[in-house]
Order: sequence, then C-alpha cells, then structure tokens
Amino acid sequence: MLRSRKTRAELPYEDRLPELVVTVDGGATPEDDAILAESVGLALLVVLDTLTPTERLAFVLHDMFAVPFAEIGEIIGRSADATKMLASRARRKVQGTSLPQEEPRRQRAVVDAFLAAARSGDFEGLVRLLDPKVTWRTYHPQGVMTTVGAAEVAGPILRGIRSMTSALAVLVNGEPGFVAWGAKGKVLGVVACTVVDGRIVELLTVSDRKRLDTMGLPARPE
Repeated sequence: MLRSRKTRAELPYEDRLPELVVTVDGGATPEDDAILAESVGLALLVVLDTLTPTERLAFVLHDMFAVPFAEIGEIIGRSADATKMLASRARRKVQGTSLPQEEPRRQRAVVDAFLAAARSGDFEGLVRLLDPKVTWRTYHPQGVMTTVGAAEVAGPILRGIRSMTSALAVLVNGEPGFVAWGAKGKVLGVVACTVVDGRIVELLTVSDRKRLDTMGLPARPE
C-alpha cells in the first residue's frame, strides 16, 4: 500500500519527480505533523525492504493484521514457532532503525554546513560532507540528470550556488533541505538532502519552473 502511493506502473521511477511537500523547518504545526506521518510511512517502507521476504510477511501479517502465526506458517512453509521467530527478528530490525530525537537536528546541522561550504566556495569542505558515492538527481525542464560521486557533485554545486542570493531552511517530505532564491527574488530551486551518519548520501533538486510554481513554496526571507 505504501509503495502504491509513490509509484505508478506506467512511469519508471527514475524518470518521474516524486510528489514533494515543502514546509519551513521551524516549530511543529498540523502541516508538519502530516509531513512527519508521511515520512514515517516512507521510512517504514525503506526498513521493510531490508527484511527478507519471509521476515517481511511474518512481521506485516502478524503485527499489522493480527494473523495467527500458524496461518502465516502455512503461507511461507514454516512451522508456527519458526514463523514467530521470523516475526521477532523482523521486529527487532524495525525497532533498531528508529531515529533518536536529536537526529533531525544533527541532519539539519550537516545541511547547514553543506550550504555554508557551498556559499564560501569551500570545495574540500563540500567533499567532506558528501558521501563518496553520493547521488544527485536534478529535475529540470529538459528531464532528469543524475550525478554520482562526491567530487563530481561538489563542482557543479559550487558553480550553481553563485547565482543564489538567499536561502531558507525547509523540510522536503520530512528531509532537511532549503529553497534558494536568486536576483530579484526569483526562485532558483528546491534542494532536499538525505543524511546518513553525518554525510549527505542523496541530493534531489528541482529547478523546473512549472513544478516550482505549483509547489506552494514559503515566502523568501527578508
């Protein structure tokens, strides 16, 4: 069900822009709560994908739909006791991936440092903040461009940041990011960052004017 909300059979995932909800990264609001609920759902999907098929079935059917272990065992060809062990192992994996409460602040600090390094032209500083295998997907009117590698990403970021005059910290589907403006208050784009262990492992940017105009972006800071 979670996967069906984010993909459509007729469109390959790599070529379509996921639906983005952008809000100011500030105090909690009802809108923030809704985004948090969405991000928790997406996080659960990611975690479930790390489980084996039998672990996933045992965990989802029992913990989410209260199907007895005996019935699940018939589906996966295991005994009730073995199925119970699979569900328990999956449950420990899911619980072990919970982010500590301070983790969002740490992720924001990494993104802020990334933006500061870019604005100051610090190439080495940018590279240190990027995972060596970082993936950058940028959506522009001509299509999608993907760049992989810390040095390969840092160079274009430094060139592109020169036209930015102001930025605002935001959450993009629960991930830390920022909105960038250029001369005369023109929106240059939206940037979302995925941070793992103190480094950015994925960047997503949107510069497509038509897309930006429909995203309901916050106002430019004065």
